[in-house]
Amino acid sequence: MELVRYLHNLQSRHKGCVVTIGNFDGVHTGHQAVIRQLQQYAREVSLPAVVVTFEPQPLEYFAPGTAPARLTSFREKMEWLSEHGLDRVVCLRFQKTLAELPARDFVAHLLVQNLGAKYIVVGDDFRFGQGRKGDFKYLQALQADYGYTVVATDTLISDGERVSSSRIRALLTAGRLHEVETLLGRPYSMSGRVIRGDGRGKQLGFATANLALKRNQSPLLGVYAVRVEGLDGRVYPGVANLGTRPVFYGKQVLLEVHLLDFTRDIYGRHLHVNFQHRIRPEQKFASVQELVAQIRRDVESARLLFAGSDRN
Repeated sequence: MELVRYLHNLQSRHKGCVVTIGNFDGVHTGHQAVIRQLQQYAREVSLPAVVVTFEPQPLEYFAPGTAPARLTSFREKMEWLSEHGLDRVVCLRFQKTLAELPARDFVAHLLVQNLGAKYIVVGDDFRFGQGRKGDFKYLQALQADYGYTVVATDTLISDGERVSSSRIRALLTAGRLHEVETLLGRPYSMSGRVIRGDGRGKQLGFATANLALKRNQSPLLGVYAVRVEGLDGRVYPGVANLGTRPVFYGKQVLLEVHLLDFTRDIYGRHLHVNFQHRIRPEQKFASVQELVAQIRRDVESARLLFAGSDRN
């Protein structure tokens, strides 16, 4: 899969494609259904299947203080998109110029002139252009002028509700990880490089791998039983704390992972952390001693959870 970052890097060879547009946060089963539909039309006309997405996401531009937490970082989103057989992802920088681009210019300059779109696959709730004036009907009205065909995506329903990033976000907050796994088609995960921390976990008797998340906020907080990939081809069980370490007056959200029965130095490794079970929410303790006692209980809870799942 080729990644084209920003409009100025589009070249003449990129013109001619079948395209869909959206945030694709989480790359959930609804997104995957859209990609399959996109690929079907791409095969029919023998053109590349292309996703257009944005960085930052539009809500992060318009309302940075209240935008919802991302399900996936940019890197994670690209990794998951690459798993689904796309030919190309075009990432547009969402800034003032794009936010104020009239809907017709979005179609004429981006979709037609730069991308040469032959099919445009979008949902009936898709909005684009200045003031969000462009939508599915607007794209339909311009088909004859610009020589493309606009196609409605199929809405994916699970348990009577539409599969969406916001629904998954709410389930993560509630700790309903098994339902999240169904909607994603995989366990919910975060990835990052192991960085040096303050060594506090080791001092407490529970050495942790501290991961650089590259995100301002997290859709879930608390303590979780996790399975970790990215070391030597094996999957390692562990306990992860995702939060601000309130007992030490932390502010920044951190992901700290204690791998069970593991003592190797893994600084600099890029790990993939799959969240399996929520053990408890984040909480503040009156003393370090209370914290250590709770960590022991968390580790034991994780061992029991893994022992039970391994038997099933």
